[in-house]
Amino acid sequence: MSGRTKVLLVCAVSLGASILRLSAQEVGGDTITGKVHQIEKVTVTARRSPNKVTSAVPIQTMSRQDISQLGIQNMADAVRRFAGANVKDYGGIGGLKTVSIRNMGAAHTAVSYDGVAVSNCQAGQIDIGRFSLDNVSMLSLAIGQSEDLLQSARLYASAGVLGIETEKPHFDDGRNAAFQARVRGGSFGMVSPSLRWWQKLGCRTRVAVDAGYMRADGNYPFTLVNGKYVTEEKRNNSGIYSWQGEATFYHTFKDDSELDVKGYYFYSRRGLPGAVTLYNPLSDETLWDENTFVQARYRKHFSPRWSLQAQAKYNHGWNKYKDEGKEYTDGYYRENHRQDEYYISATVLYRPLEALTLSLAQDGVINKLRNSLPECPFPTRYTSISAFNARYRQGWLTATASLVHTATSEHAEKGTVPDDFHRFAPSLSVSMQPWQDESLYFRLMYKSTFRLPTFNDLYYYRLGNRNLRPEKADEYNVGITWSKSGLSVFDYISVTLDGYYNDVTDKIVAFPTTYAWKMANYGKVHAAGVDAILAATVPLTEKIRLIMSGGYTWQKAIDLTDSDAKNYKDQLPYTPLHSGNASAIVETPWVNVGYSAVGVGKRYYLSQNIPENEIEGYLEHTMSLSHEFALGGCRLLLQAEIINLTDEQYDVIKYYPMPGRSWRLTGTFKF
Repeated sequence: MSGRTKVLLVCAVSLGASILRLSAQEVGGDTITGKVHQIEKVTVTARRSPNKVTSAVPIQTMSRQDISQLGIQNMADAVRRFAGANVKDYGGIGGLKTVSIRNMGAAHTAVSYDGVAVSNCQAGQIDIGRFSLDNVSMLSLAIGQSEDLLQSARLYASAGVLGIETEKPHFDDGRNAAFQARVRGGSFGMVSPSLRWWQKLGCRTRVAVDAGYMRADGNYPFTLVNGKYVTEEKRNNSGIYSWQGEATFYHTFKDDSELDVKGYYFYSRRGLPGAVTLYNPLSDETLWDENTFVQARYRKHFSPRWSLQAQAKYNHGWNKYKDEGKEYTDGYYRENHRQDEYYISATVLYRPLEALTLSLAQDGVINKLRNSLPECPFPTRYTSISAFNARYRQGWLTATASLVHTATSEHAEKGTVPDDFHRFAPSLSVSMQPWQDESLYFRLMYKSTFRLPTFNDLYYYRLGNRNLRPEKADEYNVGITWSKSGLSVFDYISVTLDGYYNDVTDKIVAFPTTYAWKMANYGKVHAAGVDAILAATVPLTEKIRLIMSGGYTWQKAIDLTDSDAKNYKDQLPYTPLHSGNASAIVETPWVNVGYSAVGVGKRYYLSQNIPENEIEGYLEHTMSLSHEFALGGCRLLLQAEIINLTDEQYDVIKYYPMPGRSWRLTGTFKF
């Protein structure tokens, strides 16, 4: 490890330690009586939702109530309703699901879980399908970065952030405990029970425990078209079972500082049905996944001018892949992978003037990878990320600037390693409100980011390339937002319109060589697009209201790598020119009705835009009915959902057919 990186990692630790020695300002007394008055303590459990209209960067949110009433069944279904989010779904109930913002690649998109970044140093992309929606209070998608100046440097360094916030314990009627039991059942053998326990341990401490199990056969029918022949088939080897549990400890100290400590565990065994192959419907591939992490987050407001956030996390990931077949010497092939991460972060916020806020974030990360592949070098990566941020807010103008510095150094037990690396990445966002009495805002954003090669990119057996350069990206965004309340027809209406341009260079791709595929920096992509979002609330009667929302994305993402290539200026694979979504919720005293639709235009699954490579577009509809019953001091929520109402067959990834029409019933008992 280089001297520079060692110094930066030491700074990451010392910054957090030194800030803890800051003392709060002396509490002032009443200016009339000279006394200090004690008021009754109030515990706030709700998290503040980002302001989507006033934000200088595009931010979209989805609440727990939206998720429930629309009948959204998993994380991928929720995220694909965000404009500008590209979700890759490899089919089946247990298939891999990743998210990419504005087609820049999943490795450019950060995922945070209760404010702490989720990582995968091996592959670089996060499988969002492993996260349950049962305990989610809010989902948010920030393109660029969120408005919170106390976030970690790791989140500042990403091109966008998918934020997952879980529900904090809250108690009614003076109770000290709350319990919830939920059972879901549905098509294709899906059964998923879950339990929740909330406990108050004194006036300042609360505990939340969530646990769930899911199993499904996943062998859903689909139609196979082979020229003029059409047959009805079934997906095979699509079964999954998984366990998930987490426990969170919330404590508020006497000085109102807050500490959250979370332990998380996930385990799954799933069959991999693979791509649909003619005359060979069988698949014997199996994947086991295990993920455990413990994370802590501490927040302290020393005074109106000084604040601190500190984070620490240990993450352990393990997976095993097995394939059976006569082509293998022992009748099977197996891989084992293990990754470990040690992470620490500290962010200090200082407000020297009423209109000016500054923050400094410092992260230190150590990543290790071990696997059973031949010639594995057993690499270790040391990373330091620093972010200096400034926000000026005065009257009609809000401007935020950031400068992120990343330094890495790698060590391997055998073989060569990449050279030490460091780079600066700036960003700037501006929001303007021309008229103070109108909620009309104009916004501009520029952000420079990059992604480091993953361990798979660098070291994977025969495929890896240790001479890779980081993949660079520049984001440009210009937008307008407007909202209004109390109109004759609408209780509330908001409109956002954003145009953007992304420039990605040194793209890391698998490139064919004489004897094998090899990872290489071979790619240049330009992407231009428009995101439009509408949300409105309409009171139909005194007790009935209609909540509507919709989003539309137009995106032209073209390959400019080689002007002599046949795919020069062609649309990138799996990038639709048109996509959108719409939803409507009717809230009544008797039953809540939810409807949502997701539409995607035609795409191409290979680089050339020719008819043979085309994937047809699709439009998927979902309907849900729900009602909550009061049973003494308990509550029972019943919900029924129909997914893919029109039974449309479609592929998100070519040769990975998605399920047709399916149903799901949910019963939730709270006491």
